[in-house]
Amino acid sequence: MFDIGIYQLLVFVHIILFVLWLGADVGVFLLGQEFRRREKYDLPQRLVLLQLLVNLDMVPRTAWALMVPLTITMVDAGGWWDLPSWVVMFSWAVGAIWIWLVWDAHIYDQTERAMRDRKIESVLKVGLTIFYLGLGIVSLMQGEPLAPVWLATKALMFGVIFAAAIMIDVAFKPVGPQLGKLIEEGSSDATEIPLLNTMNKTRIWVWVVYLLLLATAFLGNVKPI
Repeated sequence: MFDIGIYQLLVFVHIILFVLWLGADVGVFLLGQEFRRREKYDLPQRLVLLQLLVNLDMVPRTAWALMVPLTITMVDAGGWWDLPSWVVMFSWAVGAIWIWLVWDAHIYDQTERAMRDRKIESVLKVGLTIFYLGLGIVSLMQGEPLAPVWLATKALMFGVIFAAAIMIDVAFKPVGPQLGKLIEEGSSDATEIPLLNTMNKTRIWVWVVYLLLLATAFLGNVKPI
């Protein structure tokens, strides 16, 4: 177990990451909203907005990756779950690998290297989703390793956030070919409507993530149960 002062510092960092995750993601959402307005912007302007969106999206993606080792360290530091030091260090190694995959794919976008990075990242995210869902369910059913109901519920909800965020990427996947068709053929109903439909489907999962983030923040601060 860590010193209580270190735990309070971790709580502060946790809050900062939450703000960056949700705040930057709202910026991504608004840029996506502006990109949809073909009556307001010409195509080159909209592509600039899209590039800004992609760049800004790196903030919540980085914050998400850092949340994993931070949450593991916090439950240990706060005395909620007595973990061996190697487990905590391993969680930071996982976070570092995840961040590297995210940024490497961003830098080498549209290459085989980026495709490889994203495939590895997908496997990692699925594994972490199963981990947090399992941790939350087991803790709620058995009262351990996370005894407080609010903390076990928060772990479960974090797993659901992972699942919903994965669905954002799944729903968004057709955008690449659709955007390429838009650039190649120009703006028309034939190129715009399929792209708009894909973005609308993606936004459903975005809203799910927003609501879950707010709910987990409520649980962590109010601790109602």
